[in-house]
Amino acid sequence: MSSPTGRRVRVAVVFGGRSSEHAISCVTAGSVLQAIDREKYDVVPIGIATDGRWVLEADDPQRHRITGPGQLPSVDADRAPVTLARTTEGTDLVVSDAAETPRALGEVDVVFPLLHGPWGEDGTIQGLFEMSDVRYVGSGVLASAVSMDKAFMKIVLRDAGLPVMPSETVTAREWRRDPVAVRARLSALGYPLFVKPARGGSSIGIAKAHTPDEIDEAIEGALVHDPKVLVEVSAEGAREVECGVLESLDGGAETSLPAEIRITGDHEFYDFEAKYLPEEHTELDVPAVLPEGVEARMREMAARAFLAVGCEGLARVDFFLMPDGALVVNELNTMPGFTPLSMFPQMWAATGVSYGELVDRLLTLALQRDTGLR
Repeated sequence: MSSPTGRRVRVAVVFGGRSSEHAISCVTAGSVLQAIDREKYDVVPIGIATDGRWVLEADDPQRHRITGPGQLPSVDADRAPVTLARTTEGTDLVVSDAAETPRALGEVDVVFPLLHGPWGEDGTIQGLFEMSDVRYVGSGVLASAVSMDKAFMKIVLRDAGLPVMPSETVTAREWRRDPVAVRARLSALGYPLFVKPARGGSSIGIAKAHTPDEIDEAIEGALVHDPKVLVEVSAEGAREVECGVLESLDGGAETSLPAEIRITGDHEFYDFEAKYLPEEHTELDVPAVLPEGVEARMREMAARAFLAVGCEGLARVDFFLMPDGALVVNELNTMPGFTPLSMFPQMWAATGVSYGELVDRLLTLALQRDTGLR
């Protein structure tokens, strides 16, 4: 693949970021850097440090991986700063090392943003790319923002006729002002309840409150990560099943074979350790073994959710398969994890799309789409 000038397409792989999912973003980037076809693409790794600084990162997949419990990767903020600079001819990457004259790395054809959580998966950086008139992988500003905010996502999905679990939203302001009223409102949902940062991910800050005595600690824990908290009825006895979605070349949605996550050991739900250090904590069925007719219903609902939110590129739709056979949409992720252990690439591999093909397809889709209103 070549750019309009005949050179290889230049891809800026952007990762890290300011959210609590910084390390997981780095791990995802390491996987993509290792898989991307270097004969087709000129790759420039751009790290965003936890303080928001953009730097020219090392093109070393092994540096961006989890090496053990508590040993998480991060962007090296001391590397040379880099910026996106809009010119009359395109959007360039400019390195501004203090010891050298600023130098341009050349025009960026497409950005692969591998950012999870706020300031990356929530429409903010997508807006920057739109302003810079540079193409990028994944959903646009609105779909990214809606999907990041679990409370608003539920509103959109419910309006599209898709079932979601009952929930209430709690803000830091109302919790501080009148916790008694908040507790009463949550009790009406019925326990047990899951308490989540409304705009978080990777199961960071999530707790299960089995009784009213546990709700205060759960809310305080979630508020550490987000001043807006979603409190949701627990899907007791449900199976957790996921389905991948890819945008088709005609603007529709294609779905993968579903996969199921089964939690083992002492983990009551799919928490951070179970997701990213899963050797002793989870069992994965790829594809999932489902009752007759459930797979077809799930794939149809996943495509509906993707289109209802206005997603582009990719998404992972998570479901609860309830004991009575009903399907409930848990959430939709516009930039699901790409780590070797992540469900999204595993589901597509089982469907016949390899990791490298997946990366290439997403870049191809992004290059075919213009920025701006569409």
